[in-house]
Amino acid sequence: MTRAQESVPSAAETMFVRDQASRRLGIELLEHAPGSAVLRMTVTPDMVNGHGIAHGGCLFLLADTAFACACNGHGPVTVAAAADIDFVAPAHEGDVLVATARERTTFGRSGIYDVSVLRGAEVVAEFRGRSRTLRPAGKPLPTGQ
Repeated sequence: MTRAQESVPSAAETMFVRDQASRRLGIELLEHAPGSAVLRMTVTPDMVNGHGIAHGGCLFLLADTAFACACNGHGPVTVAAAADIDFVAPAHEGDVLVATARERTTFGRSGIYDVSVLRGAEVVAEFRGRSRTLRPAGKPLPTGQ
């Protein structure tokens, strides 16, 4: 890889830089490759709900962002078709959470990704996302897709 190629941001990096919602919550992109990503977020006072624990929407956003970085690492624009999350343990203000996304399978323009959100070694949430790669504007889909 040449020096010029090294400085060109990946599709995941470009998407993440434009993701104001995630960046304003302090989410950091630590690692990424096609089909995988690792992100980190510290739970702030603004992320705590009325029960004194991290709001589920904030945990979902962290996991969803890891999912997005993993499935967009391949290059073509890919979006969520569906996703669900299981909250396993509460997170609290000050907790540092790490979301690790891994591609499970792809088929046609679709994919399935799993994301584990951890506080240290403890699982806080498990997320499954289903992706759909968008076709480029003006390009017909091959038969059967």
